[in-house]
Amino acid sequence: MTDYAEEQRNELEAIESIYPDSFTVLSDEPTGFTITVASDAAEDGENVEATLKFTYVEKYPDEPPLWEIYAQENLEDGDVSEVLTLLQQQAEENLGMVMIFTLVTAVQEKLNEIVDLKKNRQEEEKRQKELEAEEAEKVLFQGTVVTIENFLAWKAVFELDMMELRRKRQKEEEQAGKPKLTGKQLFETDHNLDTSDIQFLEDAGNNVEVDESLFQDIEDLDLDEDDPDFDPLGMDSDED
Repeated sequence: MTDYAEEQRNELEAIESIYPDSFTVLSDEPTGFTITVASDAAEDGENVEATLKFTYVEKYPDEPPLWEIYAQENLEDGDVSEVLTLLQQQAEENLGMVMIFTLVTAVQEKLNEIVDLKKNRQEEEKRQKELEAEEAEKVLFQGTVVTIENFLAWKAVFELDMMELRRKRQKEEEQAGKPKLTGKQLFETDHNLDTSDIQFLEDAGNNVEVDESLFQDIEDLDLDEDDPDFDPLGMDSDED
């Protein structure tokens, strides 16, 4: 007859010696304990970690222990599901034998695998971004390949833009390019100007004031009209 309690005590002693810094007993009846395992450190210093909680059942190891992920760091939901599935598979394969060390070792290998997958995924994303940047640079220098379809589409847009530009330019020329009319042309085009002065006098009641001080008495002027050398335009220069 199997002494389950004895096998469990012996395994606990062995586990404590193997994981002295990460093994913690939580309860005695039933026996429950935790073991913290971590992946090897990644190049960027980031690793993943899981604290596994195990609880012995009465007939362990002929029956699998209970387990759960007690705590974790940097594990995604999908990673947690994979770890739990792995524990189930390993427990079924090792029924009848003490298995805690086997289960913990399998989880640690899984954590290393998760770190490697993350690293590969990050490197792939980096390469993909570099390729996209290279392709964008090629397009920048090479331009777009011309096809019949994109040429016709460009041509239609271009013609519409040119029509609009010509329409705006014609409108601006019509507004800003009107010739300035001469006085004669103004009189010819606007007949109201013919009588504007007369109308002004009528509106003023013929009361147009003249400043007589601006004029000299013509009788006071000594004009020698009979002098052949007389130059009325040169009078001002003589006075100076």
